[in-house]
Formats: sequence, C-alpha cells, structure tokens
Amino acid sequence: MERERFYNLSLRLLPTNVAKACRMFSANVNRWIDNQKVRLYKTMQVKMDLHVHTCYSHDGLIRPKELISYAKMKGLDGVAITDHDRIDAALKIAKEVTGLLIIPGIEVSSLNGHVIGLNLQEPVPKNLSVEETVDKIHELGGLAIACHPKAILKSSLGQKTSQKFDAIEVINASAFPFMRSIEKARKMASSLGLPMVAGSDAHYAPEIGRAYTLIEAEPKLDEVVKAIGRGLCEPFGVAIPIGTRMKREILAIKSRIFHIKRNFMSQQLEVP
Repeated sequence: MERERFYNLSLRLLPTNVAKACRMFSANVNRWIDNQKVRLYKTMQVKMDLHVHTCYSHDGLIRPKELISYAKMKGLDGVAITDHDRIDAALKIAKEVTGLLIIPGIEVSSLNGHVIGLNLQEPVPKNLSVEETVDKIHELGGLAIACHPKAILKSSLGQKTSQKFDAIEVINASAFPFMRSIEKARKMASSLGLPMVAGSDAHYAPEIGRAYTLIEAEPKLDEVVKAIGRGLCEPFGVAIPIGTRMKREILAIKSRIFHIKRNFMSQQLEVP
C-alpha cells in the first residue's frame, strides 16, 4: 500500500502526458503478469491415481509405506485412497504423509453397485440405493464417482449411472475386458456430459499408477477436488498385466490362509 501511494504521488510531480504514459506502461506490465499467472495455472498438472486400496480393505495388500514408495516411483503427485466401506485408514494416512497428496476417499457398496466418494472425512453407509449413496456423499461435501461402470466381474452400476454423479471412472486398470469397458464408459460419460477420470483400482503395490488422471490444478487438496468437479481433468492408463494379477491373487490367497490360521489358533487358546 505504501509503495502504491508513493508511486501515485510521484506521478503528480510529472507532466500530464508523461504521467499518462507511465500509467499505461504500468497497466500493461500488470496485465502481462496476470496473463503469465493464468498460463502457469493452465499448464500446471497434477498426476493422480484416483482409485487405490490399502491393506485395510478386506481384499487389499498395500501397506502405507508401499503406497508412498510406489506412488513416488510411478511419478504420481498423489493418490486417492478408496478402501471398501471404510475411511479410517485413508484419514490416518492423509494426516501422516508428507510429500504426496492424499485424497481421503471410500468405495461404497451400494445396493446397485460400487460408488467412490472423494474428499470425505467420515464414512458413507453401505447398502443404500445408488441415489441415496450419491446424496450422502454430496451431503458430506465429497465428489461422487461412478467407478468401473461398464466392467464385468465387478460390482458395476451399469445403467444406474446418472447425471447425479460428479464424474465417471472411464479407465480402470483392473477392468475386464479392458478396452471394451473404456469404450462403453467413455460413451456413457459423453452422453451424460460428465467429467472423465481414471484410477488403477490397485490392491497390490505394483498396480499403483497403471491408470491415472491429469488434473489442471495446483497440488492442493481443495484445488484438485474443484478441478475434477469442473472437468479440468483427463484420464490415461493401461491394463494391469496378467502376470501382476496372478501374483496379486496368489498373495491374497496366502494372506487369507494366514488370517484363518491365526483366528483358529486364537480360538483354540481361548478354550478352557
């Protein structure tokens, strides 16, 4: 303020034509600076995997340390943690992690298929209708994403996907058949006029980043969420290789066997 006041007082001491020229020059410089800021903002892109599960999901294998290391290894700026029907781990990791943007989210089991809620601070009840699920996500201030809406062998929404959603996950790296699901999901998003996003649906650390979304925003949680809602995003991705899927399934079976044995032993120890 003092600098501006001094500048205006100085102009009064100059001849009128010179002062006018100075004001015009100053206005042009400020306009140029503003344009550069706009260009910088438009070219700033955040690379995020918007669909990742941790070991806190009933079928997840990814531990928090693995999540961070693999996300950085894949060149991601952040991930959305979307564990099945729970958000406690996502909130805990979001508070503890630095150097990686974490969007706390949840993959909700609605009566009509799975729905992702992003940027939430509390869980969304499962077994509601898809309409009630989306309404609840919005009530909690989050974004509702129709995940893998056209994939088979998944709890997909199909024709239950509507304009109530904020975006559609058109690329899901674990979807089958991969190319067919992308084609149909893109057509659905276009017909509904909804933004398109992508996520790996990773349950095993090497799957992280196989699909991702480029978002035109500053690397801040609120800015990224707003940009997704405004459609300032573009999906990319490839399918998770068969070999990686097989390794994940083998590890998942071993993990289930381990937990069954541990529970059995605990029950035996409790017997008087």
